[in-house]
Amino acid sequence: MFVFNLSSAFITFFAVVGPPKTLLAFARLATTRSTRELRRLAAWSTVISAVIGLVLGFSADQVTSLFHISDQSLQLAGGLIFFVYAVALVFGVHLGGEAEEDEHLPNPLVDGIRELLLPYIASPLAVTAVLVASLNRDGLAWKATVAGAYAAVTVINYVCVALLAPLMRRTHRTSLEVLSRLLGLLLAAVGVELFLEGLAGLGVPLPSAH
Repeated sequence: MFVFNLSSAFITFFAVVGPPKTLLAFARLATTRSTRELRRLAAWSTVISAVIGLVLGFSADQVTSLFHISDQSLQLAGGLIFFVYAVALVFGVHLGGEAEEDEHLPNPLVDGIRELLLPYIASPLAVTAVLVASLNRDGLAWKATVAGAYAAVTVINYVCVALLAPLMRRTHRTSLEVLSRLLGLLLAAVGVELFLEGLAGLGVPLPSAH
């Protein structure tokens, strides 16, 4: 059965909120912002995203207790969310994106943070992944590992955006789309494994894989 470790947690975070997804969001914002503004926006959104990941990583037990959510329920829901999102990603459908006709706020930084809220800063997929990974094991050390893995992915996101900001306006999005679809396939498998783990936790007999 699927068990989270440092590498699997990092790969999951990389798939749901890593550069292949983040660069697509920033590439759209780059059309109306300068390189300096884009880097500043990346820095602020990365800091906020990392703080959210750290808080959720260390408070997963309290959050699930507050809403009376069992670990198995979170695994089943998380598996379904991952799978649905991954299938959409494989077919080139990006869920949770901002509508093009939305009004823009006067402050470019605040407007950019608002546009990045769901796809990056407080992504439902990332929140689910952090909670599921944090609850997979007990102990402060494991929660620090999960929070650290998530923070590492956000730092990688910022580095990628900062380095590629001058090229964002001219970069063709096809290469990013191809990488996103490949990661979508891996994320679908993670979703299936999480769902099966949730079923096993509820006592549903499952054949062991070799």
